Amino acid sequence: MKTGCVQMSNFGLSGKMIAQPGKRDELAAILMEAASGMDAVADCQIYIVGVLPEEPDAIWITEVWDNAEAHQASLALEVTQAMIRRAKPLIAGFEQQVKHVPLGGKGMTAR
Repeated sequence: MKTGCVQMSNFGLSGKMIAQPGKRDELAAILMEAASGMDAVADCQIYIVGVLPEEPDAIWITEVWDNAEAHQASLALEVTQAMIRRAKPLIAGFEQQVKHVPLGGKGMTAR
């Protein structure tokens, strides 16, 4: 099913990651590397990393994928697994994670 020019099968994931105290910038740098690597992953439409100014250890990540299966498959890639291994010791936890169906907007491509 299509709405506008974007398929309803799109898969979105937005979440708040909490870094170990004082490790937000180091963790954000790893996530930015991951974001750069997403250029090579055709099924990843958007991968945005941001910080929350009022929360010194919080990072907000927003992803849009062609579908949930593409997101799941990306987690099995060796490059992704290597990033996860590097990032894991810097992560204190996750406070919020929301799955959603992106309908479209600036930056999203019609598929």
